[in-house]
Amino acid sequence: MRLKMLLSVAVATLLAAGAAWAEETLTIATVNNPDMVVMQKYSAKFTEATGIKLKWLVLEENVLRQRVTTDISTKGGQFDIITIGMYETPIWGKAGWLVPFTDTPASYDIGDVLESVRSGLSYEGKLYSLPFYAESTMTFYRTDLFQKAGLTMPDKPTWDQIAAFAAKLNDKANGTYGLCIRGQPGWGENMAIVGLMGNAWGGQLFDMKWKPGYNSDAWKEAVKFYVDIGNKYGPPGMVGNGFNENLALFASGHCGMWIDATVAAGFLFDPKRSQVADKVGFAQAPIEKWNKGNGWLWAWALGIPASSKHEKEAKQFIEWATSKDYIKMIGESEGWVTAPPGTRMTTYNNPDYQKAAPFAKPTLDAIQSADPIHGTKDPKPYAGITFATIPEMQAIGNFTGQQVAAALTGKATVDAALDAAAANAERTLKQAGYYK
Repeated sequence: MRLKMLLSVAVATLLAAGAAWAEETLTIATVNNPDMVVMQKYSAKFTEATGIKLKWLVLEENVLRQRVTTDISTKGGQFDIITIGMYETPIWGKAGWLVPFTDTPASYDIGDVLESVRSGLSYEGKLYSLPFYAESTMTFYRTDLFQKAGLTMPDKPTWDQIAAFAAKLNDKANGTYGLCIRGQPGWGENMAIVGLMGNAWGGQLFDMKWKPGYNSDAWKEAVKFYVDIGNKYGPPGMVGNGFNENLALFASGHCGMWIDATVAAGFLFDPKRSQVADKVGFAQAPIEKWNKGNGWLWAWALGIPASSKHEKEAKQFIEWATSKDYIKMIGESEGWVTAPPGTRMTTYNNPDYQKAAPFAKPTLDAIQSADPIHGTKDPKPYAGITFATIPEMQAIGNFTGQQVAAALTGKATVDAALDAAAANAERTLKQAGYYK
């Protein structure tokens, strides 16, 4: 009788433990980019298979970065999974703020993930986040408008050529803008495209002594060019446009050209989401006086704060969402053209993806050729193309983004804006001990 009672208690305990496991809830902070919205949609399948519930906080890019940075640096513990990138991951991994991925199962096939992406999400050989998608930069253009105007897009255009094309395509009276580029201030928004332009004119963020390059002749020439083409050929309210806003503008037929992330291609070529899917061409990102550093290397990845109390379950979700099986599910359900790009060689070796995505090989080439170490004309002390992988970069980049936005809207001259940006960067690095 006693044995029977003990067994009953044991079974009840196991059932209770199972119920508690089944009701486990992970809180996920993510960006409101289209691929992440798709991930949220399909995550119900993960819950069905595991019993693990998911609570989502979906935020605009700048807001996400602020919320996540504040929480993880203060060990707030609000999130079990965070969406971060190649800037945050190595810095936060070094600080001990992230859980390393040292034990991914053989079925995950970590060797299938592109080496450059793995490297960018690692610190001292350890992965601290897993990539959901990765990207470089591409020039998108309307083939029908180019044909009508008698224009031919070269494989590797210059910014001067882009400006000349934009002048001929610009038709603001009918709602077509010659060029759409980011204007929203932020180190990962307007400074992503402006950073590439600084490189293209032969500049860099910092020299080998960590002196800021924002007020160099190269940067001032590049930003004056950016402000000029933005005001002449860009849409109204450009200062409010980031990646998502420009994606919507191009997909609805309002942009003659758009220079931005390669990940956009999957949506622009998808007839379910793009009104111009059969009228999209692509080329490399523009060069100018210098022919490297014209394409960034970025991944939106999923990481686990060290403060999470659900590390095991969080790893389970991240491994599911970044797996070959997940990519296959999206390809078969949503269409291969929209499969999350840039992370795995199996995606690029897949005949279905190759057939659906004419941009596949150029995207892979751009990602693999992006060089965070040797992308500038003169040597530099930092890793990164549009950002430097140092803790101070987020604050420096955000301040500079605000100054560039002020120049774009006429609230400051370019010279004054970049002089202020350089002074702020120098003051910040001096306080941090980079130099006296």
